[in-house]
Amino acid sequence: MSEGALTDAVPIPAPVAVSRRHAATSSPHGFLPPRDAVLVADVSGPADIHGVHGTTGLTRWKCLATGTDLYGTWEAIEWASVPPGGVSGEHRHTRTEEIYFVLRGTGEIVLDGTAHAIRPGSLVLTGLGTVHGLRNTGDTDLDWLVVEMRSPEFAAALGAPADPPARADEHRHSPPRPQPKGTEVHARLHDLRAERSVDPSGVFTGPLRRVSMETLDPGATTELRAQDSEHTVFVLSGTGWADSGSGTVELSPGTAVTLPLGTVARFGAGRSGTLEYFRAELAVAPPADPR
Repeated sequence: MSEGALTDAVPIPAPVAVSRRHAATSSPHGFLPPRDAVLVADVSGPADIHGVHGTTGLTRWKCLATGTDLYGTWEAIEWASVPPGGVSGEHRHTRTEEIYFVLRGTGEIVLDGTAHAIRPGSLVLTGLGTVHGLRNTGDTDLDWLVVEMRSPEFAAALGAPADPPARADEHRHSPPRPQPKGTEVHARLHDLRAERSVDPSGVFTGPLRRVSMETLDPGATTELRAQDSEHTVFVLSGTGWADSGSGTVELSPGTAVTLPLGTVARFGAGRSGTLEYFRAELAVAPPADPR
């Protein structure tokens, strides 16, 4: 979506918090968890929005997590859908960098006037200055995941740390991230289902480390620790569970689990099939010690 514009237009459906220590608190947006809670949301009950990015058609949309829930420079994690023939209008981001990950349907993504075919598994990286829009050219709904992050300059203007420390091995695998130059275009299209893991360096200027599709075999488990980074996970297929140490939630397609800094969650696949999920990891500087 567009640099937070939708949050002014519709109420934000709040995620459920699986808290490690504290109770959730209220806010002008309603129920919002503290930032030491694992966030769980799903795509049920989306809002119907008309005229997104200057178009006249319908977009179904739901916010799965926002930057206010997290320590990192995330802007929002969202799910969106347009019907056959639907359009998400062309627009340019000047403050945020954005991922589109196609979940269902077929269509085309327009990047600076050039159309590219997209299908389930297509990953679109749109950096600062890129004009982009999306059209459903198929006969079923086109659903996609949106991960939007503040640029280092915008994050710094808001008072957030823009350059978290890198892991010891990070620079051996990632080239230096470019500095934005006005509206210079950065965009890239990947087949994440084929590649399995993508390093966004060279397109994004911020601290996003990795975007991946991962699987757990039946009955297998894995643990995610948000120590020097935060994670968002979106279930693509299969069933399973996630346990934060103080609560367990069931996982099914359309479930999102987001780990703020300092949280831990164990994920497990059901006994009857493989669990497949999308994951994005963003490096985070530790919060300043108030003492």
